[in-house]
Amino acid sequence: MKSKAVMKPTRARLLGQLSVLGALGLAGSAHAADAFDASSPWMLGDWGGTRTELLEKGYEFSFEYVGEVGSNLKGGYNDDTTARYSDQFALGVQMDLEKILGWNDAEFKVAVTERSGRNISNDRIGDPRAGTLSSSQEVWGRGQTWRLTQLWVKQKYFDGALDVKVGRYGPGEDFNSFPCDFQNLAFCGSQVGNWAGSIWYNWPVSQWALRVKYNFNPELFAQVGAYEQNPSNLEVGNGFKLSGSGTKGMILPVELVWSPKVNSLPGEYRVGYYYSTASADDVYEGADGQPQANSGGAFRSRSSKHGWWVVAQQQVTAHNGDVNRGLSLFANLTVHDKDTNYVDNYQQVGAVYRGPFDSRPKDDIGVGIARIHVNDDAQKQRRLVNDLNNVDDYDNPTFLPIQNTEYNAEVYYGFHVTNWLTVRPNLQYIKHPGGVSQVDDAIVAGLKVQSKF
Repeated sequence: MKSKAVMKPTRARLLGQLSVLGALGLAGSAHAADAFDASSPWMLGDWGGTRTELLEKGYEFSFEYVGEVGSNLKGGYNDDTTARYSDQFALGVQMDLEKILGWNDAEFKVAVTERSGRNISNDRIGDPRAGTLSSSQEVWGRGQTWRLTQLWVKQKYFDGALDVKVGRYGPGEDFNSFPCDFQNLAFCGSQVGNWAGSIWYNWPVSQWALRVKYNFNPELFAQVGAYEQNPSNLEVGNGFKLSGSGTKGMILPVELVWSPKVNSLPGEYRVGYYYSTASADDVYEGADGQPQANSGGAFRSRSSKHGWWVVAQQQVTAHNGDVNRGLSLFANLTVHDKDTNYVDNYQQVGAVYRGPFDSRPKDDIGVGIARIHVNDDAQKQRRLVNDLNNVDDYDNPTFLPIQNTEYNAEVYYGFHVTNWLTVRPNLQYIKHPGGVSQVDDAIVAGLKVQSKF
């Protein structure tokens, strides 16, 4: 009954938004049959040819939806089984400024997103006193609200060798980027932003930014960026904030990206480093140089924060000679400043097989395993707090759970229902949720739906 009470109002809101999008899309369509055509890339079809005409003129409109359901089948902090639903709508337009304005090799993009719903990880999987390190529903987070997520102009020079992008967007859009087909956060998107989220703001949060990329050849490029570090951008009421008030410093990432063909199969390898110019609190020491827990005062202020990453993706087989099908392997590694970052290292490996069956050539199967480790000094800080409070009983409400290492695993099957709809049921296993050994290992059943209108 609890699950139904949560789902009903959310479903009504979803249907209402879909009807609005349907009205917008069908307004210019003379052929209703074009909508819901399985071969179309859009659920609402070609708008009677209007959409293709707009594309030819340089206007590409996008209406996208991601919905995720998570249910705690077993274990976790609270084993009272229920379900949680969260979603995201993204509406935007990308413009080819060469076609529209004659501006050679230039693009413009604006996108707005809206998130809503609840996350099963918050009140069922993790101990609320500590939370979880990952999330079983990656689309939840950063405030369930409307946001201006993208507003940028991109200009290429020297026949595309130099690529400059300026405006509002997140660093994970270009740096440490990774696909988001899995539902567990540990396998979705830029992993630096997941573990250094106090400074690196992933989608859907945007900030003022500049990215400069240089393509040495079709397989190799280097890029450097400068991103506003402004915590006020995280606030729910600041989803459309454009002023720089509240800025603390900058994040300066640099990355080298190699995209080779191995046996004619594509791959991508990224290695990068980020440096934050804003001051950051030490995770253990106080302003007086002693353990902060002893005085209870301010933490020691460090002048900066930094870390680095490695991302590898490589297709290793083709299915019966079809390079659009086959097995791909992937891995992610991030390492963070031990003085200031709560999570000091993270590792992930996995595989995706696209087109596993001849009868389902566009389906995919994915499996991944991830490890998230909490800084030893952060653990020491919590132990000291408990010692000073003379509390050693985990069941005592004042006990501060010690977070060490959390492990996440997921397996999914992606049904390519149509060219505009993919449904991915998945099963997740979380060992030591939140890195807390006293919390039972959890099994979560998930369902991820991705659609383009």
